[in-house]
Amino acid sequence: MNFTELETIRTAHRPRLQIYTKRNLDDIPQLGSLSREQRRDIRVVSEVLPFRVNRYVLDELISWEDAPNDPIFKLVFPSREMLDAVEFSALSSLIDANADAQAISELVRKIQSKLNPHPGGQTTLNLPRVGNEELWGLQHKYRETLLFFPSQGQTCHTYCSFCFRWAQFIDDVQLRMMARENAKLLTYLESHREITDLLITGGDPMVMKTVALEKHLKPILEPRFDHVQNIRIGTKSLSFWPYRFVTDPDADDLLRLFSTLVNRGKHVAVMAHFDHPRELSPPVVEHAIRRIRDTGAVIRTQAPLLRGVNDSSDIWADMWRQQVLLGMSPYYMLVERDTGAHRYFELPLEIALDVYRGAMRQLSGLARTARGPVMSTGPGKVEIQGVAEVGGQKVFLLRFIQARNVDWTFQPFFAEYDPTAVWFEQLKPAFGEAKFPFEK
Repeated sequence: MNFTELETIRTAHRPRLQIYTKRNLDDIPQLGSLSREQRRDIRVVSEVLPFRVNRYVLDELISWEDAPNDPIFKLVFPSREMLDAVEFSALSSLIDANADAQAISELVRKIQSKLNPHPGGQTTLNLPRVGNEELWGLQHKYRETLLFFPSQGQTCHTYCSFCFRWAQFIDDVQLRMMARENAKLLTYLESHREITDLLITGGDPMVMKTVALEKHLKPILEPRFDHVQNIRIGTKSLSFWPYRFVTDPDADDLLRLFSTLVNRGKHVAVMAHFDHPRELSPPVVEHAIRRIRDTGAVIRTQAPLLRGVNDSSDIWADMWRQQVLLGMSPYYMLVERDTGAHRYFELPLEIALDVYRGAMRQLSGLARTARGPVMSTGPGKVEIQGVAEVGGQKVFLLRFIQARNVDWTFQPFFAEYDPTAVWFEQLKPAFGEAKFPFEK
């Protein structure tokens, strides 16, 4: 892209962030290309799993002639296979019969409760405390890193259908992790000097106005927080609304905030979520990336491996290659977590390893910064390093690359080989051991 093209994007008429949810599904013009049954399926499943999509994704990223098999379509639109067949049938029957709202709501809550709303101890093991008070809206799982869920950032420009934080977006407020103010965040940070990294997460913090983000981040510049060296911002906005960094009314203010943080000695990392190479193709994405990098912030990329979306070594190699070319650093290939619609997207761990290795074989060292496949489990982030034969037994070689107990970090351990396993809890310790080393 040349300079003229970049400036055309910058000075063009500001695009409007037009949002569609389950309440105005029928207003999405492209859905007319689907069958009546397919549209009905979307409506039924959107009662259980959150649905939200913007016009940018609809117009720029989805190939409608390939829907519903298009990978970006699968990424954002619910499918009936995401629910148990019996439960889908029961719910659709209620909706078709125009049942009262309470009956539908009771069934929806029952189905949602079976979908493991908060995996990995998010609301139990990860919840920090001061005395007897639980600090809802914070999570402190790893020694160096604190997660902060500001209430203004607990939605997204578009929801991913696989999202492991889907429970943040449904109508049950008791399931939402969020903090309405930052006083407890600052108090906790000040008293925990082992914390070097603050991760602003959600939802998506980039739905916030810059003035709200400033209220949370500028206090971190005070000398009492000099131990907080890294500020991470988890976001899907470079994929689903890159105009956030280009033509939004406060886009320039946001980039000035990044520059201020960097110039005052903080390392700012935009943790960008890209699931498919097509998300990199619109010209505005490159412009947004350049504007972020010009502030001194870095961009690291991550995504889960998803059946029907990116379950190909070639797709990952292409995506990582493009990301490096644009100045971003591949960070993680994650395994789809055991929550929400995971049954629709999950793949056996051995296949995940084959996809990862197949991609790495196609890349230079600059793109081999991505770690994977990685499972974000209760004890920590478990990397699948390989399948091997040890002492005559076929095993998975595993290690923690981040752990709840720092002593476990980078310690290898073994699990029995299981070609059907899709998640860590399905694995058994190898060599007849009753427990994994970290369980002892």
